[in-house]
Amino acid sequence: MSRIPSLGTSSDASNTAGSKSSRDLRDVDIDQFLGLLIAELQNQDPLNPMDNAQLLQQISQIREISATNQLSDTLTAVHNGQSLATASALIGKEIRALSDDNKEVQGVVDRVTLSVDAKDSKKQEVKLRVGTASITPRNIREILD
Repeated sequence: MSRIPSLGTSSDASNTAGSKSSRDLRDVDIDQFLGLLIAELQNQDPLNPMDNAQLLQQISQIREISATNQLSDTLTAVHNGQSLATASALIGKEIRALSDDNKEVQGVVDRVTLSVDAKDSKKQEVKLRVGTASITPRNIREILD
Protein backbone atom coordinates (compact mmCIF):
# COMPACT_ATOMS: atom_id res chain seq x y z
CA MET A 1 0.00 0.00 0.00
CA SER A 2 1.34 3.44 -0.86
CA ARG A 3 1.43 6.32 1.59
CA ILE A 4 0.03 9.72 0.84
CA PRO A 5 2.86 12.29 0.93
CA SER A 6 2.55 15.27 3.21
CA LEU A 7 0.84 18.41 1.95
CA GLY A 8 2.96 20.98 0.19
CA THR A 9 5.15 18.50 -1.66
CA SER A 10 4.88 17.26 -5.20
CA SER A 11 4.73 13.58 -5.83
CA ASP A 12 4.58 11.26 -8.77
CA ALA A 13 1.01 10.01 -8.48
CA SER A 14 -0.42 7.14 -10.48
CA ASN A 15 -4.05 6.16 -10.91
CA THR A 16 -5.47 2.65 -11.26
CA ALA A 17 -4.97 2.68 -15.03
CA GLY A 18 -1.25 3.07 -14.44
CA SER A 19 -0.78 6.49 -16.06
CA LYS A 20 1.63 8.75 -14.23
CA SER A 21 1.45 12.49 -13.75
CA SER A 22 3.08 14.96 -11.40
CA ARG A 23 0.42 16.66 -9.26
CA ASP A 24 0.75 19.14 -6.45
CA LEU A 25 -1.31 17.93 -3.46
CA ARG A 26 -2.29 21.51 -2.62
CA ASP A 27 -4.83 21.17 -5.47
CA VAL A 28 -6.65 18.36 -3.61
CA ASP A 29 -9.69 19.69 -1.76
CA ILE A 30 -10.85 18.44 1.64
CA ASP A 31 -13.45 16.02 0.23
CA GLN A 32 -10.93 14.42 -2.14
CA PHE A 33 -8.34 14.07 0.62
CA LEU A 34 -10.81 12.45 3.01
CA GLY A 35 -12.00 10.18 0.20
CA LEU A 36 -8.43 9.05 -0.42
CA LEU A 37 -7.84 8.28 3.27
CA ILE A 38 -11.10 6.37 3.60
CA ALA A 39 -10.46 4.43 0.38
CA GLU A 40 -7.00 3.52 1.65
CA LEU A 41 -8.47 2.19 4.91
CA GLN A 42 -11.21 0.23 3.10
CA ASN A 43 -8.86 -1.30 0.52
CA GLN A 44 -5.93 -2.32 2.67
CA ASP A 45 -4.61 -5.85 2.33
CA PRO A 46 -6.35 -7.96 5.03
CA LEU A 47 -3.29 -10.25 5.23
CA ASN A 48 -0.97 -7.29 5.73
CA PRO A 49 -3.01 -4.51 7.37
CA MET A 50 -1.41 -1.27 8.42
CA ASP A 51 -0.26 -1.21 12.00
CA ASN A 52 -2.23 0.54 14.75
CA ALA A 53 0.11 3.52 14.81
CA GLN A 54 -0.53 4.22 11.12
CA LEU A 55 -4.27 3.79 11.56
CA LEU A 56 -4.36 6.13 14.55
CA GLN A 57 -2.25 8.67 12.67
CA GLN A 58 -4.65 8.67 9.73
CA ILE A 59 -7.74 8.89 11.95
CA SER A 60 -6.06 11.76 13.76
CA GLN A 61 -5.46 13.49 10.41
CA ILE A 62 -9.12 13.09 9.47
CA ARG A 63 -10.23 14.59 12.80
CA GLU A 64 -7.72 17.44 12.45
CA ILE A 65 -8.93 18.28 8.96
CA SER A 66 -12.56 18.14 10.05
CA ALA A 67 -11.91 20.41 13.05
CA THR A 68 -9.97 22.88 10.90
CA ASN A 69 -12.74 22.89 8.32
CA GLN A 70 -15.39 23.54 10.99
CA LEU A 71 -13.29 26.32 12.51
CA SER A 72 -12.82 27.90 9.10
CA ASP A 73 -16.58 27.80 8.43
CA THR A 74 -17.31 29.34 11.84
CA LEU A 75 -14.77 32.12 11.35
CA THR A 76 -16.20 32.87 7.90
CA ALA A 77 -19.70 33.11 9.36
CA VAL A 78 -18.49 35.42 12.15
CA HIS A 79 -16.63 37.60 9.63
CA ASN A 80 -19.71 37.84 7.39
CA GLY A 81 -21.91 38.76 10.36
CA GLN A 82 -19.45 41.37 11.56
CA SER A 83 -19.14 42.86 8.07
CA LEU A 84 -22.92 43.04 7.74
CA ALA A 85 -23.27 44.71 11.15
CA THR A 86 -20.54 47.23 10.36
CA ALA A 87 -22.08 48.04 6.97
CA SER A 88 -25.55 48.35 8.52
CA ALA A 89 -24.23 51.10 10.79
CA LEU A 90 -23.62 53.17 7.64
CA ILE A 91 -27.30 53.21 6.62
CA GLY A 92 -28.42 56.86 6.57
CA LYS A 93 -24.84 58.18 6.46
CA GLU A 94 -23.40 60.07 3.53
CA ILE A 95 -20.33 58.49 1.94
CA ARG A 96 -17.95 59.14 -0.91
CA ALA A 97 -16.77 55.94 -2.56
CA LEU A 98 -15.78 54.09 -5.70
CA SER A 99 -18.66 51.96 -7.02
CA ASP A 100 -18.32 48.41 -8.28
CA ASP A 101 -18.31 49.78 -11.85
CA ASN A 102 -15.38 52.12 -10.96
CA LYS A 103 -17.34 55.39 -10.80
CA GLU A 104 -17.07 58.01 -8.07
CA VAL A 105 -20.26 58.01 -5.99
CA GLN A 106 -21.34 60.37 -3.24
CA GLY A 107 -24.63 59.97 -1.44
CA VAL A 108 -26.55 58.49 1.46
CA VAL A 109 -26.37 54.74 2.04
CA ASP A 110 -29.97 53.60 1.75
CA ARG A 111 -29.53 49.84 2.16
CA VAL A 112 -27.06 47.01 2.65
CA THR A 113 -27.18 43.72 0.75
CA LEU A 114 -25.37 40.43 1.01
CA SER A 115 -24.09 39.26 -2.38
CA VAL A 116 -23.73 35.46 -2.66
CA ASP A 117 -21.46 33.84 -5.26
CA ALA A 118 -23.56 31.69 -7.63
CA LYS A 119 -20.84 28.99 -7.80
CA ASP A 120 -20.07 28.83 -4.07
CA SER A 121 -22.73 29.85 -1.54
CA LYS A 122 -20.06 30.13 1.18
CA LYS A 123 -18.53 33.09 -0.68
CA GLN A 124 -20.56 36.08 0.44
CA GLU A 125 -19.82 39.77 0.16
CA VAL A 126 -21.50 42.75 1.79
CA LYS A 127 -22.56 45.52 -0.59
CA LEU A 128 -23.68 49.06 0.26
CA ARG A 129 -26.28 50.72 -1.95
CA VAL A 130 -26.34 54.42 -2.72
CA GLY A 131 -29.23 54.84 -5.14
CA THR A 132 -28.54 52.34 -7.92
CA ALA A 133 -24.80 52.19 -7.22
CA SER A 134 -23.37 49.08 -5.56
CA ILE A 135 -20.31 49.64 -3.36
CA THR A 136 -17.94 47.22 -1.67
CA PRO A 137 -17.15 48.56 1.85
CA ARG A 138 -13.39 48.52 1.22
CA ASN A 139 -13.95 51.08 -1.58
CA ILE A 140 -15.33 53.74 0.76
CA ARG A 141 -13.15 56.83 0.49
CA GLU A 142 -14.85 59.02 3.07
CA ILE A 143 -17.75 58.99 5.54
CA LEU A 144 -19.29 62.46 5.71
CA ASP A 145 -21.35 64.12 8.45
